[in-house]
Amino acid sequence: MSFFDNFELNRLENLELLAKQVVEGFIIGLHKSPFHGFSVEFAEHRIYNQGEPTKNIDWKVFARTDKLFTKKYEEETNLRAQIVIDTSSSMYFPEDRKDGELNKLQFSALAAASLMNLLKKQRDAFGLSLFDETVKTHTKAKSSTTHYRLLLSYLDKLIKEPTRDKKTSVVDTLHQIAESIHKRSLVIIFSDMFDRNDNSEELFSALQHLKYNKHEVVLFHVMDKKLEGEFQFENRPHEFIDMETGDRVKLQSNQVREFYQEKVHAFKEELRVKCLQYRIDMIETDIREGFHPVLETYLVKRKKMRI
Repeated sequence: MSFFDNFELNRLENLELLAKQVVEGFIIGLHKSPFHGFSVEFAEHRIYNQGEPTKNIDWKVFARTDKLFTKKYEEETNLRAQIVIDTSSSMYFPEDRKDGELNKLQFSALAAASLMNLLKKQRDAFGLSLFDETVKTHTKAKSSTTHYRLLLSYLDKLIKEPTRDKKTSVVDTLHQIAESIHKRSLVIIFSDMFDRNDNSEELFSALQHLKYNKHEVVLFHVMDKKLEGEFQFENRPHEFIDMETGDRVKLQSNQVREFYQEKVHAFKEELRVKCLQYRIDMIETDIREGFHPVLETYLVKRKKMRI
């Protein structure tokens, strides 16, 4: 069952609450999955030693046992994560949505907010980078609640102020972001990877730049699988509009479906092979499938980085 079956998403008015609900539902689901027993908050309890700080004392355990225990957090070896979101106009697809459905940007924003909620629970540091043709927002990684709510405000503004004709320059912006992240981090990218630059080698060079400083990179390749991947539009005349340039073309969907599917498959396969070559985790992410695959991927990556 997907997230969309359980929550009303007509209005993303409270991103913090929605992110909390996503994470809480995900944690409950862990007990019924291969992640059973995977702690997302703390590793273990240990007896409190007099003189230690009291902030990590588990008072609920004290109330039950009359003994003082502290939570020993896995986060004592902090992870640093930089969440990078493509905010170009193509990410606002599809514009014509049914109640409860999200476009790619809304999906990415809520997925990012949920990841930040989980990172905050684990006391990991996280930053946010937003880009289209240039980097519009870039924050350093921090772990405070104040920082978390500031980043949520950036995401909330994205959702509420959609714009057309914002092109993408994945190449230039990834190089810029790679230069600005100085400490080894987990870099999490949400993008459809549609770039105004058709030179794939330059795109892969930018991805490789992120690996140069020993960052771990996860690319969530965000698409609407039904419409963008399979071109499953009703067989009738349509006018298709390029959301980044405004170019328009009128055609009947079945006339180009097979050709379109071949091109999309070739694009995704080239991207997949290059990511494999550069040891970048590429996750095909369908916005209709909910957020649990995103959070599971993060947990697996986080565990590997601590081994």
